[in-house]
Amino acid sequence: MPTIWREHGYRFFFFMADRFEPPHVHVQKGDGAAKLWLDPLEYAWTEELRPQELREISRITKEHLDEFLAEWYKAFGGLDRTDE
Repeated sequence: MPTIWREHGYRFFFFMADRFEPPHVHVQKGDGAAKLWLDPLEYAWTEELRPQELREISRITKEHLDEFLAEWYKAFGGLDRTDE
């Protein structure tokens, strides 16, 4: 479960067992958690996160989207977005 980013108490990470799913990240802070698809950027699900926290997670993910996708492809293989 490699952590790829930490910011404002949020931890962004992958589950290695998710390799056959489309690119996404999991986010955790305290008891809250979420899963975000990266392309297109949207929530797969959320738990125990307030709207303000979801906006912050979305902002962070948008700012680092290219990095998150690069980390996904580095971990799981496939087309690197920079090759398009």
